[in-house]
Amino acid sequence: MEELQALARNGRTDWGTYDEVPGRGVTSEDGVTSEDGVTSEDGLAVSEEEYWKKYYHDPDFIYEWNNGQLEVRPMSDQKGSETYQWFCGIMQCYIRTHPVGRMTNLEIGFRLALPHKVVVRVPDLAVVLDGNPAGLDDDDCTYGGIFDLCVESLSHSSHDQVVRDTVEKRDEYAWGGVGEYYIIDARGIETAFHRLDRRGVYVPIPPTADGVIRSTVLPGFQFRISDLYVRPSLEALAEDGVYHDYVLPSHKEVRRRAERAEREAERAERETERAEQEAERAEQETKRAEQAERRAEQEAKRAEQAERRAEQEAKRAEQKAERAEQEARLRERAERQFTETARNMLSNGLETALIMKYTGLSADELAALSGTGARV
Repeated sequence: MEELQALARNGRTDWGTYDEVPGRGVTSEDGVTSEDGVTSEDGLAVSEEEYWKKYYHDPDFIYEWNNGQLEVRPMSDQKGSETYQWFCGIMQCYIRTHPVGRMTNLEIGFRLALPHKVVVRVPDLAVVLDGNPAGLDDDDCTYGGIFDLCVESLSHSSHDQVVRDTVEKRDEYAWGGVGEYYIIDARGIETAFHRLDRRGVYVPIPPTADGVIRSTVLPGFQFRISDLYVRPSLEALAEDGVYHDYVLPSHKEVRRRAERAEREAERAERETERAEQEAERAEQETKRAEQAERRAEQEAKRAEQAERRAEQEAKRAEQKAERAEQEARLRERAERQFTETARNMLSNGLETALIMKYTGLSADELAALSGTGARV
């Protein structure tokens, strides 16, 4: 068997190149026909040695070998191809961010020696963990161990081909010890996810309440079943909590930096606005202070004017008081002189009637001046 696998590993020098997309032929009523019009030999009985030598590297078809019989891989339609490529994309993101092993989807097959038969299967996608006893080298064209995870993408196939992927390969992978087996159906009919339990039997991987499948073979690898059919972009997945731990972490960092820069710019803009508002308020305060200062100056001027007016009023009042005092003294002096004149008139014996006429004093006033009962 090692010699047969060596042929497969080292024989990729004489069989040309081909597209690395599952199912290179087209299906017809007579079987599968290549793009060059070559009809496949699906169902042909061949030995394992002949399979490795002639059919494993066939340039037109992807052949698997089932216990002595060729089985050609069915064609892929566009919908199935896009779903498969989307899943490969998130798996590649996981392997890059969680380098726990190697992923292959380059038509590399592996041999399963089962208790009841021997098969060679070429899964659409497979993963070999670093801890697997059999390593996968860069120059290998076949894998000499048992894959840790296998994925088959259902094509728009016949009933027998669907049964092959959903039943036969499921049983073979379980017997062989493949840790997890995913069946991806772009139409959502046969999609299923299996893992080996302790008995070596496949059991369904239960989705979470929101439809997320979490791998036990690949720690941290998880995906939402509905996304298989919607196929969001990797950029959108990078912002999704289900995928953000492994899809485009550099994109998230760039996004976070851009968001931080945007927040910083917004903060700077707000600070600028606040500074402008503060400057405007300071300018308004300065204007108010200048206005208050001018009002204070005006008030001081008015107070000074009022003080001068008060001083002037006081001076005028003082002058008026002085004039009144002078007038009072003058009146008093005049009264004294007048009284003295009246006394003199009385002492000179003038008649009271003449004195009253001349001075305008009354008889009582003259009596008070003379201190005698003068004759009226």
